[in-house]
Amino acid sequence: MKIVLLSRYFPPEIGTAANLFFELARGLAKKGHDVTVVTGFPWYNLEKVHEKYERKLFMEETMEGVRVIRTRFPAFGPTKLKLALGHITAPLSGLFGGLRVKKPDIILVYSPPLFMALSAWALSLIKRCPFVMGVQDLHPQCYIDQGILKNRLAISVLRAIEKFCYKVSSAITVHSEGNKRYIESRGIDLKKIFILHNWLDTDEMKPLPRHNEFSKKHGLDGRFIVGYAGTLGMSQGLLSVIEAANLLKEKKDIEFFIVGDGIEKEKMIRRSGELGIRNIRFLEMQTKDIYPWVVASCDVGLVTLNKKVKTPVVPSKILSMMAAGRPVLASLPLEGDAPKLIAESGCGICIEAEAPEKLAESVLLLSKDRALCERYGKQGREYVAANLSLKKVLSDIEKLFADIINRGGQ
Repeated sequence: MKIVLLSRYFPPEIGTAANLFFELARGLAKKGHDVTVVTGFPWYNLEKVHEKYERKLFMEETMEGVRVIRTRFPAFGPTKLKLALGHITAPLSGLFGGLRVKKPDIILVYSPPLFMALSAWALSLIKRCPFVMGVQDLHPQCYIDQGILKNRLAISVLRAIEKFCYKVSSAITVHSEGNKRYIESRGIDLKKIFILHNWLDTDEMKPLPRHNEFSKKHGLDGRFIVGYAGTLGMSQGLLSVIEAANLLKEKKDIEFFIVGDGIEKEKMIRRSGELGIRNIRFLEMQTKDIYPWVVASCDVGLVTLNKKVKTPVVPSKILSMMAAGRPVLASLPLEGDAPKLIAESGCGICIEAEAPEKLAESVLLLSKDRALCERYGKQGREYVAANLSLKKVLSDIEKLFADIINRGGQ
């Protein structure tokens, strides 16, 4: 098949979205498909951008068998403004970059941003091919839940665009049952909604030695390390982690290790300083090749969301920890799909969101019971290998694409 993938995020950018799409593109290319990724120029989560990407409006490159087309529509300003403007500029990159591709058999678009689906729809009309909408976060609902989006007119307009994108797509993929039910509630036929669980390359993300060069370099040996690696954003509720670390600051053998960047990072560092906490450390976001060693160097992996998150999201970092054979400690809204995954797989402990006392208690429990940690880690790895591997997802998405193409996109 000739497949076009549209995404705002792609390597060398660092983060879940970029890695997910790269692994999917590379996997499809390895299976013999003609794969083109249309994206923008890298900037997100990067301290330094390679000079080959500078001062260019357009470029093509090949990354492990995948053709990558990049188009620049600059978004200037501080991080928050740049992220917001990217919701408008990224779809333009997708549309203009996609025009350079010869007629594909199918298009897959990664949402968010929601507007990326509009560029996929436009391209599907121009190229006369079907498009699949791959939904990761439910926009605009997640912004409404966080209190970011309050204007009624704006909400109405965005909900109309959301429903339109669902309606005009040939199929919609979601990563959990709860997300499927949400999209059905927007008046969408269940027959066009497919669960495609987030995936991991279980050959790349696998159990590694707890004591290694990374752990030695960063002084992580000899203590029980509670690790968080990922975005430090407003929906994560990470200030509760600072409060939990404060409750455990007299436990010299326990340390919190926070790896990542985001708009809440400075607030977290400032709060740690106010409390005089010495059992917490911060490190900038690490590259994809280092990330497995970050997870390996932790005794337990931490996942958090704040109380405002009402959408049934399953953070991808849960899967990374499971694949790495590390126990998961999650502090999340209990009505979502992530707690169900943790319970079903037996990969760890899940407590309510923003509950620092319970979080501290759970850390103490795990630090005193290494056999329990080992059992959680083993069960998580086995579950991922059986149900959430990249190999399985590639097979599922190939079948979905072939079915859509064979029925003419209907």
